[in-house]
Amino acid sequence: MANLTSKELTALEDQIGMEKTLVKKYQAMSGLCTDAKLKQCLSDVAQKHQQHYNTLLTFLQ
Repeated sequence: MANLTSKELTALEDQIGMEKTLVKKYQAMSGLCTDAKLKQCLSDVAQKHQQHYNTLLTFLQ
């Protein structure tokens, strides 16, 4: 793990939590859509936030 201050660690944990929330929200919205283009757009955004989440997790290793 990188040498993070407690403030940086808290900020990182908060951001990781926000990214996970965004993944869940965009996946849920995509699941409710009947329009194929909008459904795909929302799925793409969910995937992008999943990538952000995964990237942020690497800072905890």
